[in-house]
Amino acid sequence: MQRAFKVYSLDDTKVFAKQLVPYLMPPDVITLEGDLGAGKTTFTQALAKELGIHRVVSSPTFTIMKQYEGHYALNHLDVYRLEGSDEDLGWEEIFYGDAITVVEWAHLIEEDLPKERLEIKITREGEHERLITLIPKGERFEKICRELQI
Repeated sequence: MQRAFKVYSLDDTKVFAKQLVPYLMPPDVITLEGDLGAGKTTFTQALAKELGIHRVVSSPTFTIMKQYEGHYALNHLDVYRLEGSDEDLGWEEIFYGDAITVVEWAHLIEEDLPKERLEIKITREGEHERLITLIPKGERFEKICRELQI
């Protein structure tokens, strides 16, 4: 059951993250897809804030992964630089450990991702407008998508 909705500002993105966080717990995996500048890192920053993370969250493009501590640990991966690579960064430990994991450019490691996850696609529809599409993979994420008040 795919769901899509529009956000018209940064504040709308923050509201969405705030609504999603109560449903999340380790080892949940969220994948993010969208063009450069679509808002993947912005969404992750809002999610981190709602998880009680006070550090500045920035894209881990060059380090591939950053981990933050809050109410739950948050793994933030940007796997853009892994395109065409068969490098294993210890996916099992990352995806099935004691953290919530957000993966930007996740299609590049599709075969390594957990079968159950929440895919989020962010599409630019204007200077500030974005279409956010939720694609749940697995019963737990289907239930979350049904219950979200967006």
